[in-house]
Parts: sequence; C-alpha cells; structure tokens
Amino acid sequence: MNTFERYFLALNRWALILILAAMSVIIFTNVVLRYTTSQSIEWAEEVSRHLMIWLTFLGCGPVLRYGGHIAVENLQDSLPKPLARAVRVFIALLLTGLFVFLIGFGLQYMERTQYQQTPATQISFAYIYAALPVGATLTLIHWLLIVRDYVLERRFAHDDHFDATASASL
Repeated sequence: MNTFERYFLALNRWALILILAAMSVIIFTNVVLRYTTSQSIEWAEEVSRHLMIWLTFLGCGPVLRYGGHIAVENLQDSLPKPLARAVRVFIALLLTGLFVFLIGFGLQYMERTQYQQTPATQISFAYIYAALPVGATLTLIHWLLIVRDYVLERRFAHDDHFDATASASL
C-alpha cells in the first residue's frame, strides 16, 4: 500500500505542478503581449480560469491529507479522548458522505453541460466541470488513506515540504 500511496501522491503533485506552470506561462505570455504589442491571446483568460478550477479540485486532496484545510478543533480539544474520537468518527463519516455526494453531483453536472461550449475555445463545459468528480474522487482516496490515523489519534500525514501545523502557528 505504501507504494500505491507514494505514486498516487506523486502523480497528484505533478498534475498540480503542470497545471500551475501552464497557467503561469499563459498569463505571463498574455501580459507581455498586451503591453508590448497591444495584442492579447483571446483564449488566455478562459483557459487560465478553467485551469484554476482544475487546480483547486485536484489540490483539495493533498491539502486535506496534511491537515491544511481550516478546522475548528475546540470541541475535540475540550472533550475526553473517547468522546473526541467519537466526534472524529462523525466528522469522518460526514466527509466521506460529502465526497461521495460531490462525485455523483459532479457526474450529473457534467452530463447536463456536455452540449454547452465555452466561448473562446469551443470545448464542452463537461471537460471543465469534470474537475469536480475527478477532484472529489482523488480527495476521497486521499481521505481513505489517512482517515484511520485521523480518527484514532487526530494525526494527519507528514511531509517536509508541507507542514500545516507550522503554517497554522505563524
């Protein structure tokens, strides 16, 4: 399982890196063209917006895995360990249900928008809205890989490149 998790996380990270790099190149090129030639790339804003949507949904899982999302933990901190664990079980069930709901809702939304096209690039909106079910599926996988440690010990994954506890104390 460690091998799967390592490759899964690496693939997710590389997708995020490539999307962010593509967005940066498109926006930078468009700004340079606009100020040097008074011309701009007509599809640049649309494509960068769609890439930002994909970046958001694909990035949700890694951030969740390291405990980087905002959380109110006062209740857990004030309860005895068994009750705090019960709260975390409830939270785990709610989050799992949310991710499953988002997958189903995202697939329905893709189906409803498959014949609508984007203005500049003329691609189906279903490709943009596919970010929701794909991102929710990846987030669910990340969640399932860490949920046991979260429920039992309120522990998230650790990575030297991403330390949510250090950023929370700033």
